[in-house]
Amino acid sequence: MSVQIEDKGSFTVIGKLGQGLAAEGPKWIPALWQEANNEFGEIQNLAKTNEEGNLVGLWGAMSDISESFERWTDQGKYLAGCEVLDHCVAPAGWTKWIIPSYKYAVIQCNQNTYQREFKYMVNEYLPSNGYSIVGAVHEYYKPNETNGNLYLYFPIERILDK
Repeated sequence: MSVQIEDKGSFTVIGKLGQGLAAEGPKWIPALWQEANNEFGEIQNLAKTNEEGNLVGLWGAMSDISESFERWTDQGKYLAGCEVLDHCVAPAGWTKWIIPSYKYAVIQCNQNTYQREFKYMVNEYLPSNGYSIVGAVHEYYKPNETNGNLYLYFPIERILDK
């Protein structure tokens, strides 16, 4: 269970937004991804790409109900989307979030190990290393990885933008 510490400046995600009970996330979140994937052509030209022209990343960005990027309580909001150019406008039917800058503790997992790795981070790794979660956890999917892996981004320190 290798954990990386990563500073990430603020970034922009456009996606399909949903809200629901945290305990029922597996019931309502997949439909957001299906809708985002089916309609991706509507935002493809806004997507941030790397030097090779590949998408920078897909995000399952999360926030509290007030959209202040605090941790979920019994409910939360989830944005299934793509990292996009910072100053673009979301088309109708899409939602744009600007995720604040944080220092993150990042761990790789897959759908089978998600809950185990999440609990490991919250109950073991973060406390034993003097960290606490200071915001909503995000899911990052590398577009060029087709092995089912994703990365959980646990915010451990807010970074003030310059």
